[in-house]
Amino acid sequence: MAPARKVSEFRREGNGWFCNSGLPSDITVVVEGVNFHLHKFPLISKCGKMAKIHDESQSTHEKIFTTVLEEFPGGPDTFLIAVKFCYGVRLEMTPRNIVMVYCAADYLEMTDEYGEGNLISKSESFFHKNILRNWKDCILALQSSEPVMSRAEKLQILSKCFNALSMMVCTDPSLFGWPMMMYGSLQSPGGSILWNGINTGARIRSSESDWWFEDISYLSVSLFVGLIKTMEGRGIRPENLAGAAMYYARKYLPGLGRWQGGQSGKTRTVASFSLTPAAVDQKDLLESIEKLLPAKKGKSFCRFLLGLLRVTLILGVTHTCKDSLEKRIGMQLELATLDALLIPTYSDSDTLYNTDCVERIIHHFMSSESFITSFSPSSFDLETSPSSGPLRKVAKLIDSYIAEVASDVNLKPGKIRSIAQALPESSRPLHDGLYRALDIYFKAHPWLSEKEKEELCNVIDYQKLSIDACAHASQNERLPLRVVLQVLFFEQMQLRTALAGCLHVLDTESAPAGPLTVPGDMAGQIVQRDGWVTVVRENRVLKVDMERMRSRVGELEEEFSKIKQEMKKVTKSHSTLSSPRLVVKKIGCKLVPGSSDAQPDAVESTGPTPRPSLEQLRLSRNSRHRKSFSLF
Repeated sequence: MAPARKVSEFRREGNGWFCNSGLPSDITVVVEGVNFHLHKFPLISKCGKMAKIHDESQSTHEKIFTTVLEEFPGGPDTFLIAVKFCYGVRLEMTPRNIVMVYCAADYLEMTDEYGEGNLISKSESFFHKNILRNWKDCILALQSSEPVMSRAEKLQILSKCFNALSMMVCTDPSLFGWPMMMYGSLQSPGGSILWNGINTGARIRSSESDWWFEDISYLSVSLFVGLIKTMEGRGIRPENLAGAAMYYARKYLPGLGRWQGGQSGKTRTVASFSLTPAAVDQKDLLESIEKLLPAKKGKSFCRFLLGLLRVTLILGVTHTCKDSLEKRIGMQLELATLDALLIPTYSDSDTLYNTDCVERIIHHFMSSESFITSFSPSSFDLETSPSSGPLRKVAKLIDSYIAEVASDVNLKPGKIRSIAQALPESSRPLHDGLYRALDIYFKAHPWLSEKEKEELCNVIDYQKLSIDACAHASQNERLPLRVVLQVLFFEQMQLRTALAGCLHVLDTESAPAGPLTVPGDMAGQIVQRDGWVTVVRENRVLKVDMERMRSRVGELEEEFSKIKQEMKKVTKSHSTLSSPRLVVKKIGCKLVPGSSDAQPDAVESTGPTPRPSLEQLRLSRNSRHRKSFSLF
């Protein structure tokens, strides 16, 4: 009979473990190539599995019985813990070994049927009282369960941890006394803030809703997926779940962070303990994250999806995952940005950018019928303004995209045309962006034939070009001659239509009475060609001002010529006069004697009316001359 007394320790010699009991062993248990030289009685008295194996081996009369335990949970280290318990050695259960010990006890069938307070009951008690009530211990227990995932799931260890963590996520962490890194040692075991070692009673508040992202990111992909699904069932907000998935993806996909504009933010964690990052297969991670993401839309969420698509194209994951991402992006394409949409080509293609992928995304946008809701306004930089036309936003974005990729010398004209025509004509109120893109393409591809250029120009509606675009196109040497003639023709038509509408409106406004009535089609043309109407109005005002100026200049010139003739006559008369008396006599006045005359004579007019003197005439002419030029 093997000893039932307690032993102090076990020793290892080479590839085997021995019990320091002083008695020879009568059973050898092999676990993953490691031999444990033990005694039958301590094992069969605690382990139901070992008792069954011993009963089956009664037919053999070997002195030392040998058995092999296949797929033992936790390997030799965990089996040594179970053996020590059978020999009465005190165990130290920790969050890092509790799952292994629990699974090993289940494997060995160490129930209370083989002894009260057996290893299964002790493991269950420690797990429920210590692990499930503490955030960090629950995370550690989940992380250590990776080698025994199937058995832990069978024992509902994983589901219990998931439920406990989900409940804690919905609660202020300070209420449970979880260690906060922001306070460190200034926190009491009860969760209150300490001041000089004195409990202040003040509770720690966690205002951030993403405090748990960093801690759960240390879990493996399968555990992370299970936890997120449990949280979703608990009713946690979709934006928080999406944020956790985005944080997890950025952590294990290094290339993803470069396209997020530094949006990963600072590291936030509640558990003040060291964790080892999980070993993650990137392809498996991508496919799992894509399935976890909610059917929502937001500005930064769309940017994240485009970054995820880039990594998908680099790693070469399944077409199902890639198509699903393209469909998600297409359903919120109006929230995308140009830099995120410029996806490089990672295959052997000659083009710089993956235009095929963008074209598929546009088709998904046009064919998407299901309406997806948005995240809350405070999440993912969502635009809360009323809808300003998603189709027009996408058209503007695609025109900018074509202009950006047009400089690629290997880009074919057919691809430019197919991308431009993927959107309906109603999506573009103006074709200026499309014209600019084609002009850049023609400049980068000077070897294109006239026929190829004309085929590309057919995607432009020349009636939707602005004034500046028409002026540029009419002088653009890169455009085919036929296209330039069409631009000039439509420019003249627009001017005529706008002028007619402007004159009609002006005539109606100048009417003495009656309401202002404009025909519906004419009003539509005026509104549609507002730029042309403005030009016509300005030209009319300038024309009237020029006519007024021309008339005034003519009047001034005529008055100046008259003054000049009068001056000539006065000069000529002055030169023919010999004395002042003759000048006075010539103009019909009497000479008034000065102060040197003895008898002053009064100057009287000889005519019926008095005539002005020469000095008065000169002053009058000079005054009129200055007045005329001041008016000018």
